[in-house]
Amino acid sequence: MKSTHPQIAFDPVDWQQLKLLANLSPAQRTLTMIQASEFVRAGLRGTMRRRFPMLSDAEINMKVLAHLTPLRGYSP
Repeated sequence: MKSTHPQIAFDPVDWQQLKLLANLSPAQRTLTMIQASEFVRAGLRGTMRRRFPMLSDAEINMKVLAHLTPLRGYSP
């Protein structure tokens, strides 16, 4: 029987990155994750600012939040 689920393909493992992260302390790995997350949010915020220049900072932040998390009753 064929599966109706789409096949999921992962990117190849970046062994150099994995070794670098393995050498970090848990606190340093957490900080790295937080910095990467902020980088993504800043990029989304910039994209939203270009697409919707008339919106306030609070409205842009809500659009970013809606993009990253499903919110009931709010459509980006």
